[in-house]
Amino acid sequence: MFEFSTFTWIAIFAVLSALINSIGILTIYKNREWAEKKKTYFMCLAAGVLISVPLISAFPEAVEKNHNAGYFALTGFLFMFFSNKVIQYKTKQKSLAFGITAIQGIGIHSFVDGMIYTVTFNTSILTGLLAGIGLVIHEFAEGVITYSFFMAGGLNKKKAILFAFLISSLTTPLGAFIAYPLVSKLNEQILGLALGFVVGVLIYISASHLLPEATGHEKKHSVIAFLGGISLALLIAL
Repeated sequence: MFEFSTFTWIAIFAVLSALINSIGILTIYKNREWAEKKKTYFMCLAAGVLISVPLISAFPEAVEKNHNAGYFALTGFLFMFFSNKVIQYKTKQKSLAFGITAIQGIGIHSFVDGMIYTVTFNTSILTGLLAGIGLVIHEFAEGVITYSFFMAGGLNKKKAILFAFLISSLTTPLGAFIAYPLVSKLNEQILGLALGFVVGVLIYISASHLLPEATGHEKKHSVIAFLGGISLALLIAL
């Protein structure tokens, strides 16, 4: 039976995430009303997966490899928390759609997603699949949000779709492929710490980013979508 290598799995999910993100961008470019209506469900589904993965799979594996992984999980959460605060503070300016901070805010987030693929798949295929599915699902909503951000900043449609693609779609595979040569050489102890950091990042993305954004635009079946994401993660894990 043919088995994919770790790098192949990383490449598949990194490219798939860029594709789904691009579909989100193209969908809102072509049909803004439909994309805005459906993005909440994608965010709730992704939040369900991404809140489950760290708790039932990734964190236990991280602690098994290194008992100090909990400290790095906290560090990962705080890193995302404070970096998000800095970005929010700076993006109060209307002209920032053209500025470096907007590029950092969207680009770093997507770049970190790519690094998560590399760390989780190097830990185990199951952990990589669980994290990867949640991240890929949320890429559609992220593409929609990124395009909307640039449009709100005053860019025309053609420039908005170009910047959204370059900064949001392409940075995820870039992060994965840059991180792979480094992460693949880590020993079990260091990989445990890296996975702990990723756990903190995933918990932040789901609990502090996706869920609040989704509940702020709550739809009729958004809770079902959230529970569906949790069920999907449990189904794959068990």
